[in-house]
Amino acid sequence: MKLALAEEMRDLDQAAIKKCRIPSLLLMENAGRGAVDVMSAHFGDLAGLVVAIVAGPGNNGGDGLVIARHLLQRGATPQVFLLIDPKKLKGDAATNLAMVRGLDIPLFVTDTPEKISSLRAGLVGSELIVDAIFGTGLTRVLSGHYAEAVTAINGAARPVISVDIPSGLASDTGISLGDCAKATLTATFGLPMPGHFLGDGLEATGVLQVVDIGLPSKSINAARLQIELLDDQTVRPWLVPRPVTAHKGTFGHLLVLAGSRGKTGAALLCCRGALRAGAGLVSVAAPLALSDILATALPEAMTIALPNSPADQATMADLPAILASLPGKDAMVLGPGLGRDEATGRLVAELYRRVELPMVVDADGLNLLVDQGCDLQNKGGPRILTPHPGEMARLTGLPTAQIQADRLGCARTFAAANQVWLVLKGTATVIASPEGQLAINSSGNPLLAAGGSGDVLAGLIGSLLAQGTMPWQAAALGVYVHGGAADLVHREKGWALGLLASELADRLPEVFNALSLH
Repeated sequence: MKLALAEEMRDLDQAAIKKCRIPSLLLMENAGRGAVDVMSAHFGDLAGLVVAIVAGPGNNGGDGLVIARHLLQRGATPQVFLLIDPKKLKGDAATNLAMVRGLDIPLFVTDTPEKISSLRAGLVGSELIVDAIFGTGLTRVLSGHYAEAVTAINGAARPVISVDIPSGLASDTGISLGDCAKATLTATFGLPMPGHFLGDGLEATGVLQVVDIGLPSKSINAARLQIELLDDQTVRPWLVPRPVTAHKGTFGHLLVLAGSRGKTGAALLCCRGALRAGAGLVSVAAPLALSDILATALPEAMTIALPNSPADQATMADLPAILASLPGKDAMVLGPGLGRDEATGRLVAELYRRVELPMVVDADGLNLLVDQGCDLQNKGGPRILTPHPGEMARLTGLPTAQIQADRLGCARTFAAANQVWLVLKGTATVIASPEGQLAINSSGNPLLAAGGSGDVLAGLIGSLLAQGTMPWQAAALGVYVHGGAADLVHREKGWALGLLASELADRLPEVFNALSLH
């Protein structure tokens, strides 16, 4: 599903109005009527319900006025609380205000802080609240009586329906601009926005419903929107076919360089994720002292013993052995559990620069590249980097809070500058391509917050690369399936505290199977 930034949404509206000659008043009418349809589907029969519509100064407020009219037609009792002097309304919003007045719908002007007390009383006396204060155009922190109105909405203990996006929520980033409305249901128009799925928007949006307001599909296609929401329909075409004549060599051979003394689990989980994701063969290269541990714990993975690395940690002394193992391999994972030794860092930097295979770089591998001061553009082949926010801070030199405040922008800038594919992990993981393409993941839940989960993901993405999947699809599909495994456990067992990363890996085949059956 495509997502639109605020500017892109404005351009789509203008294309519909100016190029396709669709009256803006009709688009507003479709939006308001569609929002009431969504309300009816969610809450049931609206007849007899007292509904407070809190309307702001722009088109979002105009949508709220349309909603008031359609609620009246369905037997509800709408009451409009207008947060602006009626004389200041313009355009389509002013036209709809005149219609509301013509229908004798109760209208209360609450355009100063002193009048907010009447709004609070009205909200308490209602059964539903429509938040139609600000939409996608808001870029400033809420203040004055607008901020007080949002506080009143949140404090009313009534179901809230937000129009387009919860008021006070930045539509491009999902960051709350001061306070923001906490919606039970959000009716958004035309296309959803990144802010519905990022940051504060994940909780503030509530149930999201997209309303078709009549934007021409040719305008949407012509817009070349670059942000995608990962869902079943998006990722299903990327599944690797499994021909009936296949053998283990058909599905690629993944090389994993991972593990050190005390961190063999990271290597094992990475290999387990790769095998469960369908790689035909997986070989793990590790210091000689650890190879027996790995071979015993996961017999399905082959081991490549590195005989020259001291202290149970891979070093440059075994660069020749690793390079000699590359023929016949189709992809590589570099990093899980390698430790932070400087000698290991030199090895990681050299492999990053020299190996031509597609490579996933994760965890300690990322930190070691930073420690070595590597130029990430100087690489031997396609690279997928999979940092969590803390690792992203080290890669960029930016504060973690700044990265979290603009996950899309940071990911896009970094991927383009370094010509890598980036998986910025966390709630609503963001994937970015060197060309500026972006995706936000819709799968996953807090069950993923367990040690080793990222190691499974690295192996999963590496497995897809080894099977011939292109880097963008491998990164996006891997993230979606990884989250899907946690969702599967949640549906079956609720918040199954204590979910092991190995158990997560073992559910991956079920997610792939469910996708392929539809």
